[in-house]
Amino acid sequence: MSISTMKPLILHAHGTSPNPYKIAIVLSALNLPYTIKTWESDDVPNGVDGPDYLDKTENDRLRSFEDPNTGVVSCESGAVIHHLLRVYDNSNRLGPRGQNPGSEPSQQDHVDFNDWEFFLVSTLGPMMGQVIWYRDSNSTKNEDAVSSYEAQTYGAFNALEGQLGKSGGESVLPGGFSAVDAHFYPWLNQYSHAQLKLDSYPKIQRWMEVIGKMPAVTEAYERLDKA
Repeated sequence: MSISTMKPLILHAHGTSPNPYKIAIVLSALNLPYTIKTWESDDVPNGVDGPDYLDKTENDRLRSFEDPNTGVVSCESGAVIHHLLRVYDNSNRLGPRGQNPGSEPSQQDHVDFNDWEFFLVSTLGPMMGQVIWYRDSNSTKNEDAVSSYEAQTYGAFNALEGQLGKSGGESVLPGGFSAVDAHFYPWLNQYSHAQLKLDSYPKIQRWMEVIGKMPAVTEAYERLDKA
């Protein structure tokens, strides 16, 4: 499919969730045309609980993406990113990489890609989300819950710090920026909002500096923030 003739993809965004940023980074990195539709967080005409929003899915999740070229819709950022890589990343710019420049990715490379992608969506992201929830949104203060989720988040940071040592803090997987970095960056970018510290994680700090300056990342943030 030619980018010059394809219809713009539609990214739905609401609230301050990191997940639309993940998708926008991949869209921008692949130079895909896309539009952004923003929604309020409650029952108003432009709200996710209002009459104009798309129907929720069977698991009560809000649809976050539409591809008018293929008819695909999705409510999960991970599924959206896999769709974008499968359909539009024909030159494998953001997918699993081989261990040597120009080499084909091995089965282990594919598994490593999925390992770290799923580590973000199953562990680091949810633990950070719970820290933010109990600190900012829960009506009843629960310091035990905050302490527990904070400890688990720092445990995830320890794992990521070790993994980043394989690339000198340049990318989560050796070989350069990939969709895995797009998964991680918007969540790590919320560390100060979660009142977490990165003083003990120099490689994470280095990685955030490198990734945060990438054109695709700055473009994604600028477009979503303006929307």
